Amino acid sequence: MHLLRVQVPDFRGLKNIDITFEKDFVPSIFPLGSQNGGGKSTLLQLIFVLLHCSGDEDKKPFLQNLLQGFKIHDGEDKRVLAIIDIWDGQKNVNLEFFSEECSPSEAMVDFNEDINSEDSINLCYYSNAQKNNQELNTKLLCHLTHQSKDQAKSLLHKISRQIFLAAPSTQIFLFLPPDSRKLLFSNSSKADKNYYGILASARLELKGLFTYDFLAVNLLIKSFKDARDRDFREAINTGGYGNSYQTLINDLNLLLANKRINLNEDFSGVNFKLDKNGETIELYPEDLSHGELKRLSIYIWLKSRNIKDAIVLMDEVEIAFHPDWQYQIISDLKEWAPSNQYILATHSYALCEALTPAHVKEIEPKLIKQES
Repeated sequence: MHLLRVQVPDFRGLKNIDITFEKDFVPSIFPLGSQNGGGKSTLLQLIFVLLHCSGDEDKKPFLQNLLQGFKIHDGEDKRVLAIIDIWDGQKNVNLEFFSEECSPSEAMVDFNEDINSEDSINLCYYSNAQKNNQELNTKLLCHLTHQSKDQAKSLLHKISRQIFLAAPSTQIFLFLPPDSRKLLFSNSSKADKNYYGILASARLELKGLFTYDFLAVNLLIKSFKDARDRDFREAINTGGYGNSYQTLINDLNLLLANKRINLNEDFSGVNFKLDKNGETIELYPEDLSHGELKRLSIYIWLKSRNIKDAIVLMDEVEIAFHPDWQYQIISDLKEWAPSNQYILATHSYALCEALTPAHVKEIEPKLIKQES
């Protein structure tokens, strides 16, 4: 799966976006740079929600949340939200997401009922404004080139499982309910708890969403259990116990440099060992730096979810990393899961310098000054 091109005419702060991600570039890692306020996070969230939620009826509310405020202009029959070109492993596919006004009776019809236009799939309905003292209803549709409706629905479902977004939990997520976003700017003592509680619930529904600014101990322990189970299955099938568990230990220790990871015998938790001046010191997650925990979390997320041949969107991956690690994260991603395409929204010059200038994509206001 490879994102080839994304065009966004006008969505929130994004204007006239047209970015190409070359399929033959090696590695398939593309920094997306701009200064603050350029809309990088908005663009990643838009791509993620359109591709992750369009193939699943249960995720329709996230589309509706994202579309609040996206209105049809007077005199227009439809308004294009985004045009996305994807290589699905066999062919290029063009997806056009657009909105049209609809009658109140249409908006009451169940999503699964076949009232779609001849060449487009109806994704959801949403209410955005009042017109002539009546509620204005809008529908979001998707047109896929050279696809029957059954083929299009099957492809959307396939794409939904191969698109991932990693971002800080401090990011304001546009696919959460609008009222929940306002909680972050509320004077209520429960505001932060409510917002992050809603975000935690969303993570359970959006399997492709990951917030990487914490040590995901549950994912870490799951990775150990999965490795143990693979070794056990290999012993049953071949008579020889596998080495998946030990390989995972070795990989994690390599990530931690001078520290060693230690799993409790009952798989209830982890700690770390540091050998210093001939003495072994026991450490816990709080003794590791923010950067160490984040790097470990990204590795565990990719491995535990077995993320391969996917489009992985990562927002501000460089936060908490020393400039050397900002540069190093490119090599890390190439090593940890090389079959993925990575699009990294970033402010980091060090990260961009780890790739050729042609890999770096920019939106206004640009991060890197162009040579004259």
